[in-house]
Amino acid sequence: MKTLLLQFLRSIRQSFQDLLPIILVIGFFQLVVLKQGVPNFGGILAGGLMVVLGLSLFVQGLQMALFPLGEDMAYSFVKKGNLYLLLIFAFTLGFGTTVAEPALIAIADEAATIAAGGGVIENEAQARESYATGLRLVVAFAVGFALLVGVIRILKGWPVQYLIIGGYLGVVVMTAFAPQEIIGIAYDSGGVTTSTVTVPLVAALGIGLAKSIRGREPLIDGFGLIAFASLTPMIFVMAYGMLF
Repeated sequence: MKTLLLQFLRSIRQSFQDLLPIILVIGFFQLVVLKQGVPNFGGILAGGLMVVLGLSLFVQGLQMALFPLGEDMAYSFVKKGNLYLLLIFAFTLGFGTTVAEPALIAIADEAATIAAGGGVIENEAQARESYATGLRLVVAFAVGFALLVGVIRILKGWPVQYLIIGGYLGVVVMTAFAPQEIIGIAYDSGGVTTSTVTVPLVAALGIGLAKSIRGREPLIDGFGLIAFASLTPMIFVMAYGMLF
């Protein structure tokens, strides 16, 4: 218990150090450049403390639960020797974590509201909900596909740079043909997928898988899944816009 408390206190200190540059920049421009006082200082201070505490708890939780769990499950699947189960697990992990990603939920709802306001879809609750749900499912499917291909890449030992370069060339080509209204959403979808829920589990899967296979280097083969998971949503969302 004492060790856990010390780890948490170190995590709080580290979180505060990570947030300090942001605090200094905002404070400088607010007080020195804009020459304005801080509005609702008590509320902002309380919110800042919550951010530090929440970030510390989140990081501590990753280290204690999600990373070990992801690595252990990857090792267990390799030990079991069933490739199809491993691929199904990778796809469902990517799909499930992305559907539950808070950042994606927020941007899908915002995109639906903007689309309704711009006349792209009907300005009705059902139409907005359908648009947001469709966008979330497409992005989740894209991340699931990315993890499936990423696992095959680790198993086969394919260099990640070829997949990334080829994927971005595809993004550039599709950008020329996709509807203008969907391009920005597609690009942002690639960013929001690599957020708080998805990244830890995806990284743990790749690292654990690379550790479990003889001849693989975790530093070389274990990373790259996150980059691929942020690339495929751009392709899938633009394809979704071009087709539907």
